[in-house]
Amino acid sequence: MNRLEEILEFNQRFVENREYEPYQTSKFPDKKLVILSCMDTRLSELLPRAMNLKNGDAKFVKNAGAVVSHPFGSIMRSILVAVYDLGAEEVCVIGHHGCGMSSINPDETIKKMVNSGISDEVIDTLEYAGVDLHAWFQRIESIPDSVRESVNMIKSHPLIPKLLKVHGLVIDPDTGKLDLVVNGYEQE
Repeated sequence: MNRLEEILEFNQRFVENREYEPYQTSKFPDKKLVILSCMDTRLSELLPRAMNLKNGDAKFVKNAGAVVSHPFGSIMRSILVAVYDLGAEEVCVIGHHGCGMSSINPDETIKKMVNSGISDEVIDTLEYAGVDLHAWFQRIESIPDSVRESVNMIKSHPLIPKLLKVHGLVIDPDTGKLDLVVNGYEQE
């Protein structure tokens, strides 16, 4: 049995046994909070527990490095939808110590792509078209600085309401300890 078949088999039992009932909530975040965090597997359960969040309390947006890399990309769109359509009143950008994006090597990542079958021609075509893969896979030099940059991109976005509180934190993925980088209540 492959992984997908295992998931579907488990899911069938999950639904039949009504195991979903403890997770039922509305689509609106009870604590009016949207969290942008890294996709690191260590944070899946640790981060909500470390913040005293239960299912339904917050909207979670995840990506590599908890980075808002483009003001009109999908991360920013998700935050805007959470604010305007789902009632979020605060945003937390949460990076973490030991993030894989702080050790990524763009040359090695591109080499892995080529080794997996992506042709040099495709890489060359993308670069010719203006896609700078090295910049796209850029290493995060400082997690707190990266969090600050994402907070600033959100806060200064032309579609974000000026009263929205945007916070920045860094979590320890081993202990759950949160370090404050930006207190959105102190920024005006």
